Order: sequence, then C-alpha cells, then structure tokens
Amino acid sequence: MGAVAFATAGVAGPARAGAAVPAGAVTYATTGLAGAAPVSGARTVAARVAGARGALPGRAGYPPFEAPGKTLRLGAKGAAVKALQARLKELGYVPGSADGRYGGATLTAVWAFQKVQGIKPTSTVAARTWRALENPRAPRVLVPRGKATRVEVDLTKQVMVLYRSGVPVLISHISSGSGVPYTEYAVWNGKRQVFSGSARTPTGDYKTTWRARGWHRSYLGQLYNPIFFNGGIALHGALSVPLYPASHGCVRLPMNVAGILPGMLGKGVPVHVRGAFRR
Repeated sequence: MGAVAFATAGVAGPARAGAAVPAGAVTYATTGLAGAAPVSGARTVAARVAGARGALPGRAGYPPFEAPGKTLRLGAKGAAVKALQARLKELGYVPGSADGRYGGATLTAVWAFQKVQGIKPTSTVAARTWRALENPRAPRVLVPRGKATRVEVDLTKQVMVLYRSGVPVLISHISSGSGVPYTEYAVWNGKRQVFSGSARTPTGDYKTTWRARGWHRSYLGQLYNPIFFNGGIALHGALSVPLYPASHGCVRLPMNVAGILPGMLGKGVPVHVRGAFRR
C-alpha cells in the first residue's frame, strides 16, 4: 500500500505549498480540524484510561471479541466494518468514527494493529487479522522501567504508543525520518535560504516541550498540531503518512490521531525513541 493523503477542510492553514498527493494515495476528508478539539473516538480512548486501573495489558487483559470473519477491503461498508472499528478503539487504536465505512482513518489504525501483531500491513482485513483481533497482543514495551505516563516511538515497526498508568491507551501508525540526506530551499525570516540535513529521527530519551495549535509553518513545511520533544523534532499530523519513513526527522501521525493527541499528552512527558527501520 502506498501513502495515505488526507484532504482537509476547515483547517487553520494550507497543508504545504505546492504539496502534491502521491500517486496511488488513499485520500479522505477530515473536517473541523482548526485546533486540538476532540474528534470522534477521543472519548473511547479516554475511557480506556479511566477503566484501566488494575487492567493487565496483553492477551488476557482485553475484553472478548467474536470476529465477523468477513474479508474487508478499503471502501467496504456495513456491520463488519463497524465491528472492526469498535474493536480497534477498544484496543487503543484510532480508526475514526465507528460509522461502518472503511476509509483512511480506519486504514491507518488497521496498519498500526497489524504491525503490533507482527502481520505485514495491508488494507485487507482477512482471517489472520480477525484472529489477532480476537486474541490481541499488547505493543512490545520498549522501556520496561519507564514512567507510567510516557510515549514510546518504535522506529522498527513505525508505531507510536502513549501509555497512561502503564497501560497503552493510544497506539498509532507513524512515518519517521527517511534517513535520506536532503537539501531544501525556502524563504525564511524574509530571505531565501538553504536547509540541509540527514532526515533522521534520533533515538534517545526526551520530553515533550512546546506545541502549536493547528497548522504550524516550519522551514521544511507545515506541521499539524505539533508537539515538540527534541529540538525541532515533533510528533505532528501530516497529510501523507506512508508505510515507510518519509519525513525530514519528525514523527508523522495520521490527521485524526494528531487531532486528539494534544488533549491526551501534556508537557514534560517522557518520549522514548528506539529501533531502526529496515527497508
């Protein structure tokens, strides 16, 4: 599957000047993204925090689920899709509204789930993915002695996990730094300048610092609801979050995830970045 592009309406600024939607991209509309207001599904994720006391993450700690078993593909509609969306939300993924429509938000949640389960990510939800939804495993803990509230970014699997009270409450597909050296020209501080770098997302232990609401313009493009944690590197929403590292170094998130994350993630929260993506 290629990139996922998000066509937005009602946002606080343009996606990126001259940005083109990648060929073969999946596109869907997201409305009302003027800031960090909760989107559909935010209450479900937040409810997992309230109900997580004493819960054990892992196969034995999740509520039972009986899969419909129907093979689903992007664009599918109906009760089986709604069951998929409800189960993903219950497990901490963010498939958007449980409206029975298999669109872009549900797709990126499926990708995240499949990657955590060790399944090659695909848009098709078939027998293996349904079985995993019935008997899911928790994300692999990267920092076993980390604080109860923290973010873990797994560069190997390209997944981000937000923990609260030691429980994974939000699990998302990401796209991190491509690792490909770049040279970009942009007008910054009133004059045309050249910017170059290695497009890496450095591993290490950091903390969330400042943030911006809505679209934030940087010299490398537009970031949606960025939450910075390592200098100019941030967790942020993007219009393209493909199945491979593609950013200049930031951690790209699907737009619907970036819409709710600021309301769940405060300042000074540890962010642990581990692993390395193998192409």
